Amino acid sequence: MKEFFTQPEIRWSDLDPNFHLRHSVYYDFGAFTRMVFLTEHGITPRVMGENNIGPILFREECLFKKELHFGDKIKIDLKLEKSTHNFSRWTMVHGIWKNHETLAAVITIDGAWMDTVKRKLTTPPDLFKSAIGMIPKTENFHFS
Repeated sequence: MKEFFTQPEIRWSDLDPNFHLRHSVYYDFGAFTRMVFLTEHGITPRVMGENNIGPILFREECLFKKELHFGDKIKIDLKLEKSTHNFSRWTMVHGIWKNHETLAAVITIDGAWMDTVKRKLTTPPDLFKSAIGMIPKTENFHFS
């Protein structure tokens, strides 16, 4: 897969008192994009529940570059920057683009899969490995 992105709309309730996008909404848009990808590739909340597995984040960081305002058209991509060979731990990156041409923010997350019963990190089942392996890669992608 060469590219994956979502195009959510900025709602009035997403704005802060300065009339630009609240900082926490950037993170919400990233989570939304990841879940759309996973769901489209068979990893629905139901499948996660049936497998007693869910994603966890160790770090989530956003570099804010340009303000986003109500009415701006946004595009959020998803890329895999690094992963263990079994896709049990990973780093994903989102570019948030303003009006399809200006990079407004970059979100970087480090995460893993957790067994929701044992409450311990786990290796994901094959369906999960396959889906994560299909995420478009950054230019600097590498296995760790």
